[in-house]
Amino acid sequence: MRKAGFVIDLNADLGEGFGIWRLSDDDALLDIVTSATVACGFHAGDPLTIRRVCAAAADRGVAIGAKVSYRDLVGFGRRPMEVDAEELCAEVLYQLAALDGVARAMGGELAYVKLHGALHERARRDAEQAEAVVAAVADQSPAVPILTLPSSELHAVAARYGVPTVNEAFADRAYLPSGEPGAELDDLGEVAARAVRLARDGVVTTDGGAELKVDARSINVRGDTPTAVRRAATVREALLAAGLSLKPFAT
Repeated sequence: MRKAGFVIDLNADLGEGFGIWRLSDDDALLDIVTSATVACGFHAGDPLTIRRVCAAAADRGVAIGAKVSYRDLVGFGRRPMEVDAEELCAEVLYQLAALDGVARAMGGELAYVKLHGALHERARRDAEQAEAVVAAVADQSPAVPILTLPSSELHAVAARYGVPTVNEAFADRAYLPSGEPGAELDDLGEVAARAVRLARDGVVTTDGGAELKVDARSINVRGDTPTAVRRAATVREALLAAGLSLKPFAT
């Protein structure tokens, strides 16, 4: 068990609307989370949305991360794609540079990187795609950590490039015996209890009943559901009540 006062990060994916369409209540979530992973325009997001989220995050002292994706606005970045490694590296670099530039203009900076959807799933097990992503991070901001699952291929690839990685866990997702996140959980009490156990003990119970060591430094709550704000607030309150401190991991 981690000692009382252990510092944990609470993150959510934000800025995932497009134009007049809004998928999450970004301002309300920014009052709750300590890190905001901002869509960079390839699966969602647009220049104005990115600017607004980065400005609001910087004003609140919330860390700004880049949510990079395959170029797939129509499929919200969730469709499997075959992208040449050199092209993928360039497209990830493009997203990182755009987000970092806007964040700095708004008084913040790029603090971490996280993969979205199909790219996240592919890079988790595909060393070539993982390397394309890591190479882009190394070119843009080599000291910036990649936030990912403990089982991801990104850890080994990033170590070769000297790029740091950080483990992430999901408070509102079930876990399969393999360690992969499963179905979304709706019970707020269960979600809060899971978050506390993940933060305090570094473990989660899988669907099969086994205890899985996660050792995460950041806990994610989904931002794209109708109950997202209430869920995030419940998790935050539970973590603080358990004696944990909330702070961005990338500081």
